Amino acid sequence: MSDENTVSAEELIDELEQMLDGAWHLPLGRGKAVLNGEEARQILSELRDTLPREVSQARAIVADRAKILTDAQKRAERTIQEAETRARDMTSKQAVLRQAQKIATEMLTVAQKQTRDMRHASSRYVDDLMRRADDSLTENLSELRTARKNIQEIAAHTGKNHSRQ
Repeated sequence: MSDENTVSAEELIDELEQMLDGAWHLPLGRGKAVLNGEEARQILSELRDTLPREVSQARAIVADRAKILTDAQKRAERTIQEAETRARDMTSKQAVLRQAQKIATEMLTVAQKQTRDMRHASSRYVDDLMRRADDSLTENLSELRTARKNIQEIAAHTGKNHSRQ
């Protein structure tokens, strides 16, 4: 889903931080700096475009989880059907019939256990992916808000300096 020309939200935030680090700091400005507002707006615009793409990637992970669960259920159902078919096709001799029932029961038990195990593993996997995506997006949003606040403070301070001149 990624493209070589696509920039991640983290890269855009890094670029914004570099811009802030490289900005000219105002003397006695208590951390205020002058930077290229148009360039900052361009980075923020790209970040707005990037975040929905990363959210859609997270949604794709959830869809993959559903597919894994569906495939596991279908496999289990096929295995159960095969076991039932094999049991029905056995001859009526008692010894053979008892053996067939034992095998079918074992196959059913194994299939049910595999289904439970696959559901559990896929749920853990998807939960971990979603947690990491959530953590990343939360961190990116926090950094974005901090950068935006800094830019607003710079803009407000710059506006006051121009009105005093």
